[in-house]
Amino acid sequence: MKKPLRLPTAEQQSVLDQLQVRLIEPSERPRFDQLLDQHHSLGSLRPFGERLYYVATDAQGHWLALLLFSAAAKHLKHRDRWIGWTHEQARRRLPLVVNNSRFLPLPDQTVPNLATKALRLTLDRLSADWQARYGHPVVVVETFVDPEQFCGTVYTANGWEELGPTDGWGRHRRDYYVKHDKPKRLFVRELGRNARRSLQAEHLKPALAKVEAKVPARCTLRARAIRSMSEQFKQVPEYRARFESYPLWSLLTIVLLAVLCEAPRGQKDLQKFARGFSQPQRRALGIRRNRQGRYPAPHQSTFCRLFQKVDGQQVEAVILAIQEQVRGQAPKQDLVVLDGKEPKHGGGQIVLSAVTVPSQHYLGSAIVEKDKTNEIPVARELFAKLDLVGRFVSLDALHTQDETARALVLEHGADYLLTVKDNQPTLHRTIEQLVTAPRADFPPSAADADASAHPGNQQGAAGESVDFHGRADG
Repeated sequence: MKKPLRLPTAEQQSVLDQLQVRLIEPSERPRFDQLLDQHHSLGSLRPFGERLYYVATDAQGHWLALLLFSAAAKHLKHRDRWIGWTHEQARRRLPLVVNNSRFLPLPDQTVPNLATKALRLTLDRLSADWQARYGHPVVVVETFVDPEQFCGTVYTANGWEELGPTDGWGRHRRDYYVKHDKPKRLFVRELGRNARRSLQAEHLKPALAKVEAKVPARCTLRARAIRSMSEQFKQVPEYRARFESYPLWSLLTIVLLAVLCEAPRGQKDLQKFARGFSQPQRRALGIRRNRQGRYPAPHQSTFCRLFQKVDGQQVEAVILAIQEQVRGQAPKQDLVVLDGKEPKHGGGQIVLSAVTVPSQHYLGSAIVEKDKTNEIPVARELFAKLDLVGRFVSLDALHTQDETARALVLEHGADYLLTVKDNQPTLHRTIEQLVTAPRADFPPSAADADASAHPGNQQGAAGESVDFHGRADG
């Protein structure tokens, strides 16, 4: 039977008009829990992970309603389908979703529409409060409603959407769930426009990306794919006379998977990444069982010795073979770009790498020993390792040298695109006189970028020119 509509009296409306919502103080937590134990059907809660406690008060500070928001449920098929994210996205982005795990309008303080307004006021500030407390916002809220006791009217009145019943499991510890066979009604709500689109995007917005960065990367490839990769690395000769648990191909496969999963690749990071592999994945890697019949994970020291002893040229040959097997050959029309990068953390040599643009095929690399040489002669040595016939090769201003240009055209049959800056005034002035194409004083759009790769469009950044040369055959 439908409940009759109750309108607030003038006094009650005054309470609603002056209703306030605030976070409780740590000293108020015992009172908060006591009231839940006394009046809520589920009692108080010991939430896991991030959580916020709110109280709705009148103008005099009297408590009228309690609200608790905590970590979202890990697995909800209706919610995950509604958001549209992948399993891996859900694992890494779940902290952006929170659960309204308790909501209690105090029974001796009932006022028509109080629960609806208290919830709305809380949702208006929830994301900002989460940002202030935990360093990131939240974009979606969820809650469960017991159909045997409640109708969920408060949530539907605040724009929540009902997705269907849960499967009847409840969390008892952080990663432990118990079947209770009492399905609840699942309600969800976006806290901002296009929240779901943000969660299912390939890359999160900068304001949200901090959440994903805190979650350790994990390998999601199946054992069959991992085994195929490790088989390729068996071509690299073992540098040890004997080993116990970790063949060389297993360690190299772990490093490659860390690259593919965009995981940090320091020795400590690789140790942490390797611990995230399941037992079937470790078996596929070729790791040997220990005395307990388990497949262990390598330690930091194992990776440290690997990087000191392994032959980089042989590893590179295998990586190129794997890339060709998975992605095919690099498109001939792509630009070949050579660029040197220094490690972000700690010491280490500069690595000069060649990749194709825009397909991002890796072609090869060489070490620049800082105390002995620079990128210029190393780049010329790297040319010999690459198939550059008929291709465009781009290098920055450091490589704008006669000998480099001559080697590209006469020895390797390539075209070059070299940057010329103001510190080469004669050459810069000559190009300005001979090339009439306008300079671009802004980063090109996608369409302009495609056009600028054409030989007839030599456009550089502001204050720069681009020196173009045709192939040796004209």
